[in-house]
Amino acid sequence: MDRQASDDKSRQDSLIGRRSVLKGLGAGALGLSTGGVLSGCGSGIKGAGGSATTGTITIGFVTPLTGDLADFGASDMFVYNTVKALSAYTKGFKVGSKTYKVNVLIKDSQSSPTRASQVARSLILQNHVDMILTTSTPETTNEVAAACEAQGVPCLSTVVPWESWYAALGGNPVSPSKPIKYCSMFFFGLKEFQGTFAPMWNRISTDKTIACMYPNDSDGTAFREGFEPLIKASGYKVVDGGAYTDGTTDYTSMISTFKNANCELLSNCPLPPDFNTMWKQASQQGFKPKLATVAKVLLFPSDTAALGSLVNNIATDSWWGPYMPYSSSLDGQSAKSLANAYQAATGNQWTQSIGSSYSLFEVAREAFTAVDDPHDANAVAAELHKVSYTGMCGPLNFATGPLPGVGIIKPVGVQWKPGTGKYPWVMEVVDNSLNPDVPVTAKLEPTNA
Repeated sequence: MDRQASDDKSRQDSLIGRRSVLKGLGAGALGLSTGGVLSGCGSGIKGAGGSATTGTITIGFVTPLTGDLADFGASDMFVYNTVKALSAYTKGFKVGSKTYKVNVLIKDSQSSPTRASQVARSLILQNHVDMILTTSTPETTNEVAAACEAQGVPCLSTVVPWESWYAALGGNPVSPSKPIKYCSMFFFGLKEFQGTFAPMWNRISTDKTIACMYPNDSDGTAFREGFEPLIKASGYKVVDGGAYTDGTTDYTSMISTFKNANCELLSNCPLPPDFNTMWKQASQQGFKPKLATVAKVLLFPSDTAALGSLVNNIATDSWWGPYMPYSSSLDGQSAKSLANAYQAATGNQWTQSIGSSYSLFEVAREAFTAVDDPHDANAVAAELHKVSYTGMCGPLNFATGPLPGVGIIKPVGVQWKPGTGKYPWVMEVVDNSLNPDVPVTAKLEPTNA
């Protein structure tokens, strides 16, 4: 079996495993999914820390720089280079009476669960890292977290719904009682999607019937089992279009189901190419819901290119942007300034992942500087579970989330609207029900009048 075939098989096996973990839970994942707890061999003294007695703190950073998920990691080299140049990192971390140099190693998961697991283990066993930071969908984060939990190395994840992360580590999101010792994360979950989307639904006059486009994969199963009950609890009727196969090219039957039920709202969690195909066919066949609220797609500017004008006023969630009134805990730089710096350095439009990846490095510093010995993995992991600070993504408290070690970002509702400058489409904040700190920047308008 060649490498690509092996990766494809591993991804399929991982998705199957993830689906079985979520079955019956009533809650689950968003984003591209994977799962399963790594069993792997030990790294030596479990929980003893990686760099032993050296005067250097070594941090690993695992992110999808290439492959299918590269849009999520598109800004991470910028974040990596930016943080490494800050005095908070160049001058080292003061831990107790001693200052430690900080070495950060970045690794590309290549959008492969297998690769994510491999580089995590390499960072642990060969580079002897004291902590691993990881981001961008369960396909990367869950495998890295599983490796770290098995090897006794502190790990911090983001841009993964907490339900997916927790289930992959053997927990039950419906009854989160299983403690996770070495791993922590910050992002949000299905209830935050409800809290972001339902207020937008309520402001559009409709028959309260929602078309649900959920695929036959682990994410679709999670939405069907976990999000549909939340839709109904919000006072809306669900019309499920059926568990279609990823890669489907003809959505005529689904669209007919939605039209016959007079659905005036849309909820989904598809692969981006599948949504592009379905949305174009919907327009051609006369299915034009008054408001489309999408998950897993249209999170980044690059996603808008394939749809052109059809992206107008599609709504989604935003966990970070230049409109956030927050600043770095490392050097005081504002969210707007950081977004502008990225655009000036790369020529590309800002992405949400800038803020979440930046905050990984903020939280890492908070945990390391709170212990007596940065090489004591047990102590560092314990501090990660109780970090409470305000930084680039706003206030985060890891002790008060759905379980210890989980910090919740409060997202806002945004719509894609025509840009007035260099970029053809821009995110505008249209609902701040969950996060009143963020100013509304535009009026919520129907996707289709």
